Amino acid sequence: MKMRILSLLLLAVSVSAFAQTRDTLDLEGTWHFQIDREDQGEIEAWFSKKLKDNIILPGSMLTNNKGNDITIKTQWTGSIYDSSFYFNPRFKKYQQPGDIKFPFWLTPKKEYVGDAWYQKEINIPKNWKDRPVFLFLERAHTETVVWLDDQKLGMQNSMVAPHQYELPPELKPGKHTLTIRVDNRIKEINVGPDSHSLTDHTQGNWNGIIGKLKLITTPSIYMGNIQAYPNRERAEVTFKIPVNQLEVRNSKVSLSLQLYTFNTAEKQKLAPLTQSFRLNKQTDTLQITANLGNTIQLWDEFDPALYRADFRLKSKKGTDQQQVEFGVRDFKAEGRSFTINNRPVFLRGTLDNAIFPLTGYPPMDVPAWERIFKIIKNHGLNHVRYHSWCPPEAAFKAADRLGIYLQPEGPSWANHGTALGVGRNIDRYIYEETNRMMQQYGNYASYVMMAYGNEPRGKQVEYLTAFNDYWKQKDTRRLYTGASVGGSWPVIPNNEFMVRGGARDLDWKNRAPQSVTDFSENIKDFNVPFVSHETGQYCVFPNFNEIEKYTGAYEAKNFELFQEDLADHHMRDQADAFFKASGKLQVLAYKYSIEKAMRTPGYSGYQLLSLNDYSGQGTALVGILDAFWDPKPYVNAEEWREFSSETVPLAEFPKFVFTNIETLTAEILIAHYGVDQLQNSISWQLTDSAGAVLTTGTFDQGKIDYGLSALGSVKFPLREITEAQKLTLTVAVQDTEFKNHWDFWVFPESLPKVKSNVYECTVLDEKALQVLNEGGSVLLNAAGKIVKGAEVAQTFLPVFWNTSWFQMRAPHTLGFVVDPAHPLFKDFPTDSHSDLQWWSIVNKEQVMHLEDFPPDFKPLIQPIDTWFMNRRLAIAFEAKVGNGKLLMLSVDLNDPDKDAAAHQLYYSLKTYMNSPEFNPQTQLDAALIQDLLTSPSRQQFDKYTKDSPDELKPEHKGN
Repeated sequence: MKMRILSLLLLAVSVSAFAQTRDTLDLEGTWHFQIDREDQGEIEAWFSKKLKDNIILPGSMLTNNKGNDITIKTQWTGSIYDSSFYFNPRFKKYQQPGDIKFPFWLTPKKEYVGDAWYQKEINIPKNWKDRPVFLFLERAHTETVVWLDDQKLGMQNSMVAPHQYELPPELKPGKHTLTIRVDNRIKEINVGPDSHSLTDHTQGNWNGIIGKLKLITTPSIYMGNIQAYPNRERAEVTFKIPVNQLEVRNSKVSLSLQLYTFNTAEKQKLAPLTQSFRLNKQTDTLQITANLGNTIQLWDEFDPALYRADFRLKSKKGTDQQQVEFGVRDFKAEGRSFTINNRPVFLRGTLDNAIFPLTGYPPMDVPAWERIFKIIKNHGLNHVRYHSWCPPEAAFKAADRLGIYLQPEGPSWANHGTALGVGRNIDRYIYEETNRMMQQYGNYASYVMMAYGNEPRGKQVEYLTAFNDYWKQKDTRRLYTGASVGGSWPVIPNNEFMVRGGARDLDWKNRAPQSVTDFSENIKDFNVPFVSHETGQYCVFPNFNEIEKYTGAYEAKNFELFQEDLADHHMRDQADAFFKASGKLQVLAYKYSIEKAMRTPGYSGYQLLSLNDYSGQGTALVGILDAFWDPKPYVNAEEWREFSSETVPLAEFPKFVFTNIETLTAEILIAHYGVDQLQNSISWQLTDSAGAVLTTGTFDQGKIDYGLSALGSVKFPLREITEAQKLTLTVAVQDTEFKNHWDFWVFPESLPKVKSNVYECTVLDEKALQVLNEGGSVLLNAAGKIVKGAEVAQTFLPVFWNTSWFQMRAPHTLGFVVDPAHPLFKDFPTDSHSDLQWWSIVNKEQVMHLEDFPPDFKPLIQPIDTWFMNRRLAIAFEAKVGNGKLLMLSVDLNDPDKDAAAHQLYYSLKTYMNSPEFNPQTQLDAALIQDLLTSPSRQQFDKYTKDSPDELKPEHKGN
């Protein structure tokens, strides 16, 4: 052990939110309160008056139901890219005073942006006389100014760390008035109104103080914020301990340290260290290096071993104590891969977008964050990125205990009205905020990565290159990337890793589904680890049963609007079917996106956007969990882990639709990033639609190393499959939970001729009308001729993010619903929702808009429209027309360029139409059918304006 005193820069005192060893006076409870709408509080000296109202802290104005009622003229913090809501007559019913229903995000019960004053009478104990006293506000949003009695103590503005004020040194025991002004406006510092740290799209621009509120006293010689720097290779840890004294004098002190593990099965307690020395400055920084011995315990996702360091600083002025927690780990970028303690690691991540529906602000307690992280880990993930915000200390503490790799960010999305590197105040503020993050959370082992924030504009290359250089020199405990960005942003050359778009998601719009291609070509120019930026963003239809869960500060008025609009379009009874069917397609898209990433050599991880729903930006329902981190019924964690865990079997299918004259050939891989190398045997089996095993096999590879490994091939001739059906390939690692499966479909190469009395046509011509009038059957194949519904863009994949945020950018649909028990599908294997055998049938095909059909009319194949439009759509429907029977299609199933699945559905359809079961019940007029081919939809998307209404544009005057 060695100890030495270093003279460093003066450090401000910073007290850990979890240090309970010092004398404290809790300030939680009832405070006096007053809103300052006209900015008159300081002029009128409100700090010297008793404020008129009351409020509960910790909390916000919103959680206390303070502020303004929501109106159609409410000015929001956040961009509105589709402002048609304000102008479209269809939405007037949702703009009624007292019952505003916005589609953009969750609706707060109150809103307020501006000054608000908080005041409390405090009683300073007698034994605090002549001792430093600090005010600790764990998280305030965003700017605070503090007065003690009539004395102004200063201003602080941080969205990432506690606000801490030193009370006057001449403070006398007894009663005093503490007054805090909180201002949540964007003023001199504009981090970007869409930043997740403050936008209405996410946690909201709340005004208040949350977490721990207290006064803390220390001896007049006391420790500041201790930083721990573990060194795994040398089995030691170096501590830097700022020591402050109220008066500059030559003071003798004694520092003792006790190190031990506290959450490990095998406890480790090191011999205590003690040394005496002298201080001669207002702030001296001590440096202690302690040997961790031969039984050092390391931290990672599988074994998150943690140490505690108990410090005691003794002087004539008393004893000061602090406790520091840390983990010993090396998280490095080695070439194009991440390693943790020299073992490869693949980041399986999600974004946390600061969605907290009950409060509007993040939880400040460890159990709440442990719940979130357990859910994340239960879904096979090991990583969280915090998009343009930094969570509170409780999140780091919980992540340390559970083994989660975190990427917090500065509180900025410097876009949409602000920019980096052009001389604005944000340039300095980003450095200040990230330094506060380092000081407050830098010891946590889970804090392995950092970025300035999200997708900036301005002179970003110059600014972020300097930002990376600054942090790589200042603190090597984590890896740095300038910003998390989409694929079109410029590359920051000195990034230690990339979080970037351009190599994510599926290319199934223009080619049939397969699982052979990867992202190698997209990432070939990067020589550092590549992590995909905001993977997926596949939407699901709203779950209206979720509305009742919004019992706190926010209401799901957006869901209520969508639900009412769906009812206006005569489909309210189908909402649950739409939700579950679109959910199945969502999971399918996520599965193959994630697997594509995992089978790419040199790919280092993905970050979903996100595992849970994003409530803003037009309501982006991209999660398989809802906004409360609760599961949705169409997938569970066990199913999700098949393709999202530390060990994932992978299969390269050249396609998923086969005929029975072909042979299935699939190359089998495995992506393994577990604790140890794999030594288990790996088996596979092929089963039919009834679950019967057709064939089995094993891959005897012996030991399987970390990373991506090839196992061998599965080959199976399909000639014995005589009926159209779904088959399933399952690959499993024996004696583990690791397995994965893939469905594929086999259809007969040749189909029997169907003896048909059905008249087939492409327009409703005179012959068709004659057949119908005479009681015959007509198959109307109107592919390419649909006018009513031609504006709806359908692909196999669902809506990306949502259509409102991108002003109705295609695609517009979320899969479809069918009734698999309907006799139409007797010879066509299908579930009630989209699956891969449907790709050539629906991808980029027209749909019909049934806006004038009877209210209770239901199509046979019904695409699910974006919930912003809720059009009743069809690919196929049947009806009585005249004296006859009609089945109408908007896709040509007989197209020779389509695959065997389409031809099989055509066969099943013809068989059905020539059977007694073809007996539609709803009578329609021929003119209604003709209208689909001649008249455009009355309901059309109209932006009405290119921008949000002028009177609703926030005035961001700051730099």
